[in-house]
Amino acid sequence: MLALEIFDDNNLVSTKIISRAQEAYVYRIDFDKVSLLNGLYRTSVFGIDGIDGIVACLVEVEGRDMNKRASMGDTPLGWAAGNGHDGVVKLLLGRHDIDPDKPNEYGRTPLWWAARNGHEGIVKMLLGRDDVNPNEPDRYGQIPLLLAACNGHEGVVKILLGRDDINPDEPDRYGRTPLWFAAYNGNGGVVKMLLGRDDINPDKSNEDGQTPLWWAARRGHEEVVKMLLGRDDINPDKPNGDGQTPLWWAACCGHEGVVKMLLARDDVNPNKPDEGGKSPLLRAAHYGREAVVRLLLGRGDIDVDMPDRQGRTPLLWATDNGHAGVISLLQPPTSATHSPA
Repeated sequence: MLALEIFDDNNLVSTKIISRAQEAYVYRIDFDKVSLLNGLYRTSVFGIDGIDGIVACLVEVEGRDMNKRASMGDTPLGWAAGNGHDGVVKLLLGRHDIDPDKPNEYGRTPLWWAARNGHEGIVKMLLGRDDVNPNEPDRYGQIPLLLAACNGHEGVVKILLGRDDINPDEPDRYGRTPLWFAAYNGNGGVVKMLLGRDDINPDKSNEDGQTPLWWAARRGHEEVVKMLLGRDDINPDKPNGDGQTPLWWAACCGHEGVVKMLLARDDVNPNKPDEGGKSPLLRAAHYGREAVVRLLLGRGDIDVDMPDRQGRTPLLWATDNGHAGVISLLQPPTSATHSPA
């Protein structure tokens, strides 16, 4: 009864004390607006001892709207699912009047939040309902699987991929698929699971022409690059909208391991320039990536003096930026001179 009194709608001081004590634990909450939350929301959010008992009492109160949204847009079930309170979720799902798939103002459902934050038990509970759509996107077109893949929650990804009604290649509003996000963040385990599907296009670009391989190469995720290059349906030289290839960015960023893998391919053009005429060698020289420059020069078909649209060569860029090591690699050997007899 004391707990119920503390969490009463009108007892704001006690609630603010509790919320401040839990500030390091709770996310997605504006503490200046905590007074706008009713007792059920507060107990759904705060992970304190005895929480299940408090919620059980509140759930039994007649006339309480279990699907009402707080000022931040989530229902009590949405808060509990997002914060990983399995017991609270179970209690709420036991209500006959609960809407387990009600989204917040951004279209994010309880399943969306549970998948995003890796709460496997809650994901299983929600997927056990016939009235939960496992492919429900938010306003940005991002489905629960995409968020789980993005954040590397392998257990949740495995659960979702076990469904027959899951589209594992569903892109968001910007053309980014679950595989795209997994590759972007270097989540190798998730990438491996997704590549094991026949209904995945591993070379699908986003709206800017960036493929999963493109981002994995740019960010230096060697394990992911190796997996993607092992596919026959990958174009390892596919540029983005600005003409920049995976090799171009790997060279620019100095990712030696990725550069080495890409240069080992016969279907990668080491001289392919971007829209500004800048080649991978020029970008590596510009930023002083000495080891990458050495790798590129090891190719017999590299154009050492290929200029950009302004007529500036790799050597000129290296010279302007004072990269002595690169300069010595790019300068032609000096001819030996002999004194006349």
